[in-house]
Amino acid sequence: MKNIIVVVVFVISTTIFSQNKQVLYDFGELPQSLLLNPSLENNYKLHVGIPILSGFSTQIGSSGVVLTDLFAVDNQNINDKISQVLHTLTSDDFMMINTQVELLSIGFRLNDKTYLSAGFYQEIDAIGYYPKDFFILFSEGNNAFLNRSFSASQIAYKLDVLGVLHAGITKKIDEKLTLGGRFKIYSAALNLESTNNRGTFTTVQGTNNIYTHYISNVKMEQRSAGLFDTNDEIIDDKDEYIRRTFLSGNLGIGFDLGITYHFNKQLKFSASLIDIGFIKHKKNVKNYIEEGSFIYEGFEYEFDPNTNRDFWREINNRFKKELPTVENENSYISWRPTKINMALKYSFGERRSEICYDNSYQDFYTDAVGAQLFSVFRPLSTNVALTAFYQKSFSKKVHAKVTYTMDDFSYSNIGAGMSFQIGKVNFYTMFDNILSYENLSSANSVSLQLGINLIMN
Repeated sequence: MKNIIVVVVFVISTTIFSQNKQVLYDFGELPQSLLLNPSLENNYKLHVGIPILSGFSTQIGSSGVVLTDLFAVDNQNINDKISQVLHTLTSDDFMMINTQVELLSIGFRLNDKTYLSAGFYQEIDAIGYYPKDFFILFSEGNNAFLNRSFSASQIAYKLDVLGVLHAGITKKIDEKLTLGGRFKIYSAALNLESTNNRGTFTTVQGTNNIYTHYISNVKMEQRSAGLFDTNDEIIDDKDEYIRRTFLSGNLGIGFDLGITYHFNKQLKFSASLIDIGFIKHKKNVKNYIEEGSFIYEGFEYEFDPNTNRDFWREINNRFKKELPTVENENSYISWRPTKINMALKYSFGERRSEICYDNSYQDFYTDAVGAQLFSVFRPLSTNVALTAFYQKSFSKKVHAKVTYTMDDFSYSNIGAGMSFQIGKVNFYTMFDNILSYENLSSANSVSLQLGINLIMN
């Protein structure tokens, strides 16, 4: 049973999501790129996203383990496979979830130098680190690990389900510099988190019994908002969570900032800070804190027909006294995971001209190469990805981008995206980690993005 539970945890953890959208970043022909950098230069007079269909993305990945590690047909015992995987994992390996569905997207040009945009999207964002110590303890027991301390600090997770209402501005300062900013209002339907835990569990040879177990200096806190109703019952109505994303959940504010700078007509630098913000949780809050120490040596059973002494109840009462659980409904602040993007892009190839929004003509190059750095701040670490890319414009209506990325999931991630326009209708699709599609069970990450927009140039 213990091994089955461990397998279930691993299977679930391989269906996870990542936040890096390296194919979409600085894809100037797509309005959705403005969500990754509000200073993105564009040639739109107006754009309108098709509701729900304009921006859908799903990305799957796993750090440290893939399905074939456990289920490959290789005549190995499943218990041996689990043991191998557990000992291969590190405390830095993690599970992540991030997916977005765009319900509203609109933008229009105010004047020659200013473009305004706004919209609303729903997001699921989560991360959970593999608690390697406790996986091993649960799967293999403590008999083989005497004098080893299992750390509770490896238990860390955070989940947010929210809606985001946003409005942004892209301002061209001069021929070299463009700045951008975006204001966001968050509406959180659900938050679950547990970070900054501490404490150890250690088993040693006993003096009064075979073993002595030490639970030392424990402090664990689990915070939740939106999970329980006023009757302390878990809310299982999905419509209720959806409703809360529309500004009726716990509210917060945030900002995006962006800069684009041209060193010359061919060399460009861009950077952005995304989701600098927080959410104040004060509705449907339920928090639990366990703090203290506990020493357990078992008990020496003494049969006495004249007494009904309950040894297990005595141990349980002492445990609750020395390692109590405190419950409260105190409000708390949850910070959004801030993302950083930076890219250097060199354009070359055939030089073409196209009519601009102000009826003037603007030069552009058909090809470009560059590099992008992405990082996101997480509870136990900062996740980083480095991407090299090549972009190609086949015509004024057809554009493509190919990427090679090294990140926490893989060092061989090749992605590709294409945008094409028929009249005013723009279609785009993007794939990541293409080489893994032949055998998805051995893939660390796979992603798909697609959408439909109406764009007037």
